Amino acid sequence: MKLNGNTLSSSSEGNFYAIGLNYKKADAEIRGHFSISEEAKQAILLQAKEEGIASLSVISTCNRTELYGISQHPFQLIKLLCAHTNGTVEEFEKVAYIYKNKLAVSHLFKVGTGLDSQILGDFEIISQLRNGFRQSKKLGVMDPFLERLANAVIQASKRIKNETEISSGATSVSFAAVQYILNHVPTISEKNILLFGTGKIGRNTCENLIKHTKNEHITLINRTKIKAEKIAGKFNLVVRDYADIQSEIAKSDVLIVATGAQNPTISKELLFLKKPLLILDLSIPKNVSDSVTENEFVTLVHLDNLSTVTDKTMERRASQIPLAEGIIEEIETEFNTWAENRKFAPTIKALKLKLAEIKAGEIDFQRKKIPHFNEAQAELISNRLIQKITTHFANHLKDDTVSTPESIELIKKVFQLQNAEV
Repeated sequence: MKLNGNTLSSSSEGNFYAIGLNYKKADAEIRGHFSISEEAKQAILLQAKEEGIASLSVISTCNRTELYGISQHPFQLIKLLCAHTNGTVEEFEKVAYIYKNKLAVSHLFKVGTGLDSQILGDFEIISQLRNGFRQSKKLGVMDPFLERLANAVIQASKRIKNETEISSGATSVSFAAVQYILNHVPTISEKNILLFGTGKIGRNTCENLIKHTKNEHITLINRTKIKAEKIAGKFNLVVRDYADIQSEIAKSDVLIVATGAQNPTISKELLFLKKPLLILDLSIPKNVSDSVTENEFVTLVHLDNLSTVTDKTMERRASQIPLAEGIIEEIETEFNTWAENRKFAPTIKALKLKLAEIKAGEIDFQRKKIPHFNEAQAELISNRLIQKITTHFANHLKDDTVSTPESIELIKKVFQLQNAEV
């Protein structure tokens, strides 16, 4: 596990970190250990607040689990993650990454714009991030730094979607699943497809199935039947009771599992098969037990296998990466400039007030001392000098080669800026 970072500091309370793991080094099983339920997300944020962590956001998807927050040391965030998941610190260290300050900011931009996704341009990620940011703000665990950063990432995502073709066509796990089916199941329009689970991935998969397979034999099952009926009504599909799942699986040629449970929902005990069955597990943690492969009729495909799906659409998206990176660079630079200036803005403001105080005293003294004293001209010259002096100090504090905290303390000491809080 390598710590990556540089000089941008987000707050006097610590540094900005992005810690986590994703599909690049952690397989589906390991990612499952660190999967965070909605209840656990809230528990992490509330515990962070109790421990004095002023800003934190959490995301957990099928491809990644990450925490973005401000702390004195990244282990504070790692400990929170491990305390509320089934993962261990030792396991985390083998597959994880830690980004600090500017590199953490860059990482969040790449994640939020789909450039770091398993399937390039997956724009489902930004809505998941947005929900995480909203939850952080609602629970009072979002400072101005993270709020500004969140808005910048959302802005970059919108511009990339509108100004490039990375979003052309469907770009998601659900699309990849349907592409896999199209590539591996002959005469798919005549096959029986069973979709188990009607959460977001399930709904998206359903839409893609209808759009790309022209299949009229799609059946939905969900533990809460009313949710399945709501989606079925939209597409005129068949809904079966959860109690009928065993018999429905037996009729199916393709079973898509997107249940989002913490434990397997499909095991070999449910399978009484007389013909081949392709099972696609789109869930993290895995919702299909590996035991199903003991049945000779079963072919099991997990979402990690779907990243190999390529077509001309994906090639076209890849060609748009430079355009997307240009948009990110523009917005990221604006944010970093704001963040840098934010650190010393109170000191510069206090310095201006101090110099204005000195100016007022000197002008008052010269007015009494010099006959026909031109006060208006003295005001003009003094104000220009104050502006030039403070600009020089600001440029000094922006210099990457200087220690900004030490320089700020020196300025406060020399000019006796007692009220300049940084």
